[in-house]
This record gives sequence, C-alpha cells and structure tokens, in this order.
Amino acid sequence: MSTRKPLVVVTRKLPDAIETRMMELFEARLNADDRALTRDELVAAVAKAEVLVPTVTDRIDKDVIAAAGPQLKLIASFGTGVDHVDLAAAQARGIVVTNTPGVLTDDTADMAMALILAVARRLNAGEALARSGEWRGWSPTSMLGTRLTGKRLGIVGMGRIGQAVARRARAFGLSIHYHNRKRVYADIEAALEATYWESLDQMLARMDVISVNCPHTPATYHLLSARRIKLIKPGAILVNTSRGEVIDEAALALALSSGTLGGAGLDVYEHEPAIHPKLLELDNVVLLPHMGSATLEGRLAMGERVIINIKTWVDGHNPPDRVIEQLL
Repeated sequence: MSTRKPLVVVTRKLPDAIETRMMELFEARLNADDRALTRDELVAAVAKAEVLVPTVTDRIDKDVIAAAGPQLKLIASFGTGVDHVDLAAAQARGIVVTNTPGVLTDDTADMAMALILAVARRLNAGEALARSGEWRGWSPTSMLGTRLTGKRLGIVGMGRIGQAVARRARAFGLSIHYHNRKRVYADIEAALEATYWESLDQMLARMDVISVNCPHTPATYHLLSARRIKLIKPGAILVNTSRGEVIDEAALALALSSGTLGGAGLDVYEHEPAIHPKLLELDNVVLLPHMGSATLEGRLAMGERVIINIKTWVDGHNPPDRVIEQLL
C-alpha cells in the first residue's frame, strides 16, 4: 500500500468521523464553514487538488475542469448522482470520477414512501391545523384524504431505489407498475409482482400514484414534460425524490393549482434551492428541503465509500465506484 498522502480538497462539511479519518489518511483541506464554494473557489480548488471531493451543490462543468491542474486525477463525489459533473470533460482530461451508489437506497425509498403517505393523507394540512389553535375536534368530513390500498403505483425508474420503493409500497397494498429504460429481470418482476410498461405515456394515464426514481441525465431532462403531465390521471399523486430537472416544474405547478393533479410530494426542485413560487402557495403539495438521504447512517456510509474510492486510487487500482460516461 502506498504511504503517499494526496492533497484532497473537500467542498462541504462532512460528518466529523469522516473528516477525522480523511485527515489521518490524506492531506485533506476541509470546509469548516459548510457553505457552497463560489465558482472562483472551485476553480482555485481544482488548480491545486489531486483529489476533489464535491457534492451535488458543486457544478463541476467543462470550464471548471479545464481550469484543473495536471495533478487532478480523481473527482470522488460525495453522493449517488453525478449530473453535477461534466463526465465527458473529465474523461477527456483523464480524470477518474466516482460516486457512492447503493448506500442511500433505503433512506431515499423511505422518504418516497413517506411523501406518498403524507400527500395521500394530507399530513401537512393536518399538522398545520393542529398547530393553528383553530381545530375544533374530530369531524366525519374533516381532513379527508385518499386510501392507498388497492391503488396503482407507477414507478419511473426501476433501479435500486425504485425497487426499494416497490417493496415498501406493496406492504401498503399498492399494486406495482413501472417504466424503465430496460425491463428488469423476470425474477425481480415476480418478487415485486410488478407490471412493466414499455410506454411511459400509457402508464402515466393509468396510475393513481407516480414515484419518480430515475437519475437526471440529458435523456431524462423534463422526462415528465408539460405534455406528459397532462396525460396523468386526474386526481393522481406525484412524488419526486430523484432530481428536480426530471420534471417540468412550471407545468407541474400549473397542474396542481388547476386541480388536475390531486397532489404532489417534492424533495427536489428544478432550480434548487429556489422553488417555483406557485408551489409555495399550494396546500396540496408537501415540500421538503432535499432531505431524502439525510440520515446519519447514510452520510457516514457515503463518506466511507468516498474514502475507499480515494484509497483504492492512491494504491494504483481502479476505484470500485468509478463512473463511466458512456454507460450513463
């Protein structure tokens, strides 16, 4: 094993245990203030770092990569998604990119299921009423929501997280349907009792609940476009815990405000941290601040995967979580 300590620049505050381990293993430059770096600060970081550890809040585009010094050889991203990194530009410069897949599956699936429940049973409106001081007690017609048992759930993106959502949803009596770039293996379909829809348009028109669980790539940008949102069954619930860019947020806000959609649960937004103003005015939307993966266990596991990727690279081997641009 190599004893050399590479210069590792970390762009955000990470859990203390992870930062301590990084300081032991590497020449680490940490961000004690936990604020997103400015573009100039990012450029300065890549100019000196051998390893950059960014997060989803950092835009590592082709211009930032062009400013990198020749010593930058690894971008070990703290997170599963890599849509904030220009993979083609990194590959052209010979820079390896890694992520932290798998460790956030259960946390994100839990949040997707929580949002489905919250929207269906109007938990945000009920909580607001209980705090308002205006609640006058139980009523047969007050705070009526929607029963989940017997409803159809359409999952957009049947990867690790989509499958984890399906397992949870089955326990609540939802029937499982999905659209994916490729059909999953027959044994997975059988275990989940899942029905595959080759046509996303046809699936959207027939589902009571839709959960978006696909990554953001050029191919999935506005996958749920204004046209497709109009296809969704009237009164249906839409939940997004993947990336905001997958949905046309303006079209979603219009459908919700007009009552075409029954409700939505959103943990991510098209222009984070900004949220479409119309969404903020609606009481049929549950809005969360991108906290789907926010568990201590998940953050520690992410950090450990980052460290493993860096250590493997330092030892002269291919990191286990290397991202290959042409496979996305």
